[in-house]
Amino acid sequence: MVLDLVPLWTALLALAVFYYVVFDGFDLGVGMLYGFAPDDDARSVVMNSIAPIWDGNETWLVFGGLGLLAAFPLAFAIIIPAVYFPILVMLLALVFRGVAFEFRFKHRGLRRFWDRAFAGGSTLATFAQGVVLGSFIQGFKVDGRHFTGTSFDWVTPFALLTGVALIFGYALLGAGWLVLKTEGTLQDWARRSGRVCLIGVLIAILAVSIWTPIANTEIARRWFTWPNIAFLSPVPIITAAIAVGEWYALERRHELTPFLGAIGLFLMSFIGIAISLWPMIVPYHYSLWQAASSESTQAFLLIGTLFLLPVILMYTAWSYWVFRGKVRADVGYH
Repeated sequence: MVLDLVPLWTALLALAVFYYVVFDGFDLGVGMLYGFAPDDDARSVVMNSIAPIWDGNETWLVFGGLGLLAAFPLAFAIIIPAVYFPILVMLLALVFRGVAFEFRFKHRGLRRFWDRAFAGGSTLATFAQGVVLGSFIQGFKVDGRHFTGTSFDWVTPFALLTGVALIFGYALLGAGWLVLKTEGTLQDWARRSGRVCLIGVLIAILAVSIWTPIANTEIARRWFTWPNIAFLSPVPIITAAIAVGEWYALERRHELTPFLGAIGLFLMSFIGIAISLWPMIVPYHYSLWQAASSESTQAFLLIGTLFLLPVILMYTAWSYWVFRGKVRADVGYH
């Protein structure tokens, strides 16, 4: 009997993607909001709120990329050439952002330049990730086992819309993180920023939810035919309930709830995309099983993953536990 490992690898990749969106998402969101912080003292606190954990958050990006290559090599071979340019832009922006993070503290004469570089790198990396997501949802030109489109097939209204949408989404996560980690006037500023970002997120969710089924009849059939419409109706209902709760939490001075609400909106969006595309990993061409590597390859890689994943989870949890609490400009964490 051959054990089917595709569902397990799918769950691992989904976990890596979602963890990356949450952890590096709020990190990039804080970076974007950093450019709008009220003054230098506020910027220092905003920077310090992510200083101990920002670089470790990108572990999940590496894990997801290597997992895709190892477990679903056909999908990797088609998707990466299709979105090579936005991925390159994303990686360069992340590198530039990291340089700006370090140099801001060491080169005071150019601090204003590095401040702009940090915020700009965060925004550009986020936009590029959203473009990759939009390109993935709309599908790729494929002939056999090869991508046959051009290097600029990603330049479409839908992909650009998802790029802008992710900017608002990550900024909402970042605002929730700052509400959790700061206090006083800076926390009030983060709450106001969160409300603006929430409006942008809801407009984006509505636009994508309307655009996607109009553009693809299979997705429309999956969501709007009976009895699917009854079974899937909890997804938009729960999403709307979380949105209302998020607005209430930002208005009523809750501290943890705004961050959890932002994560909840991303989770529901993640579920919605999964429902729309399942079981495709190269949308409208190849399923997870068709793109998977051999059973022996998946089993071999799984052994190492089962040792590595708990280590990643433990050091991630430990770092967040050590640096829990509020951040202040004069004493750091307390």
